[in-house]
Amino acid sequence: MEYTTLGNTGTTVSELCLGCMSFGSGDDWMLEEEESREIIERAIDLGINFFDTANVYSTGESEEVLGNVLDDYERDEQVVATKVFGEMGEDPNKQGLSRKAIEQELENSLERLGMDTVDLYQIHRWDYDTPIEETLRALDDAVRRGQTRYIGASSMWAHQFADALHTSDALGLERFATMQNCYNLGYREEEREMLPLCEKEDVGVIPWSPLGAGFLTRPHEESTATTRGEHEAEYGVPYLEGGGEEINERVEELAAEKDLTMAQVSLAWLLHKDWVDAPIVGTSSVEHLEQAVEATDVDLSDSEMEYLEEPYEPMEVFGHE
Repeated sequence: MEYTTLGNTGTTVSELCLGCMSFGSGDDWMLEEEESREIIERAIDLGINFFDTANVYSTGESEEVLGNVLDDYERDEQVVATKVFGEMGEDPNKQGLSRKAIEQELENSLERLGMDTVDLYQIHRWDYDTPIEETLRALDDAVRRGQTRYIGASSMWAHQFADALHTSDALGLERFATMQNCYNLGYREEEREMLPLCEKEDVGVIPWSPLGAGFLTRPHEESTATTRGEHEAEYGVPYLEGGGEEINERVEELAAEKDLTMAQVSLAWLLHKDWVDAPIVGTSSVEHLEQAVEATDVDLSDSEMEYLEEPYEPMEVFGHE
């Protein structure tokens, strides 16, 4: 496993981050604790030291599972990220990014994780009902209290992220150190504004859905062959728009030529992008995890990169609306 610096934080993380959304019992494709433990432990064996979860993943179960497993390891050697925003109950104050919601949910996340301090605390989405100043002041206080080391953001419009960074600078508050956005070979709208902004501001980029929820791991005609694939199709993921089918076919072709899986080619493409720090890879099997780690050693030529990218066409913005 190779390692990289997370944005301008100075913190060293593995080139892959293990996404923990599949740990828990919220849906048919999710894993109970015993199966989740096997994946987390294998990830650590393979050199992964970066883990991403959220309070809403199985309503806290994901955080509990991750915390239980990491309790058997040296905590200082792991980098743990979690998120806040989504609904955690019927109480309207158990959602959003108000000071009350952030302070309560951070306490709850830390308890579930069994930690005094989380390494990265992220806002899961933009809160249109709470002034960004209030959110940033609450997050800044959390850093000063020692409950989180860094703060991060997730999918939003670039102008919103720019406004948040400017507000932090103007008020002398903690800045967002990372952006977790949807970015993969089949969805590249983030290249227009968000990724150049992150590069300019030295913000670490940790993309979610690097394999397009499975779209880039199997031939497109089989995209709903799994329970997870059916779930994503119902959610309205737009990967088949524009040149999506041809991109998928080119990934399949190149994978066959190089004796790799489609997932390995797709991950390798992302890892070749300078503005990406560590893709967040979710998996439900040790085999797929091991294949993902092997992708960090795959080299793609400039011509192969161009060949994979060439069919792409603009599509509707997805992930934060």
